[in-house]
Amino acid sequence: MDIQVATLCDSAADYNGKLCVLGTFDTICSRALPVVHPHCVLALRVCFRPGDEGRHEFAITFIDADGHPVMPSFRAGVEIRLPSDAYFVTRNIVLNFQNLKFEKTGQFSIDVSVDDRMLTRVPLRVMLVEDKSTPAS
Repeated sequence: MDIQVATLCDSAADYNGKLCVLGTFDTICSRALPVVHPHCVLALRVCFRPGDEGRHEFAITFIDADGHPVMPSFRAGVEIRLPSDAYFVTRNIVLNFQNLKFEKTGQFSIDVSVDDRMLTRVPLRVMLVEDKSTPAS
């Protein structure tokens, strides 16, 4: 199986088998800790081939730079069957996240694994920025 698309974005939808993605990003900026991002989406498009048929367990894990989980992993089992006349089938996975909270800045990632095998890692940077609207003394 191949991950054709793996991105963090503002919005995504599966529309009649098409993956529609808006506002891809890799950095969250804030003026203070903790950093809370109100809404984002992990959008995935996965291509399965005949050797991929059967039951598989997907795991989505947010981790920090030290490999520690930022939140509990999301796990879901899927059953893959290809029609007899198809040599591949694609599926879109759209996961919405509300109020992601980061206690610290730094490098993070969203790891996508299937059957305990890493398929892809989506990088995410969380950083603080200055408030430039406040006049300097």
